Amino acid sequence: MPGPRPGSRAYDTQRAHLRKLVENSGRAADDEANAVANRLLQENSEQRGVLRGERGLGPKGERAPGERR
Repeated sequence: MPGPRPGSRAYDTQRAHLRKLVENSGRAADDEANAVANRLLQENSEQRGVLRGERGLGPKGERAPGERR
């Protein structure tokens, strides 16, 4: 299952937790810890978005031959 999407509450919670771990470990300065946490979360995400239905593919008449129906 993919991780939380950026901007969601779950993503912000995980980012804050990672930021605090990075700050306390001394691996990055306090002002850089947020960027490090964001980068870690985005590297670990398996999937950027979820296609929840065929509507996200666009109208059937505009799809190329062989594309998903």
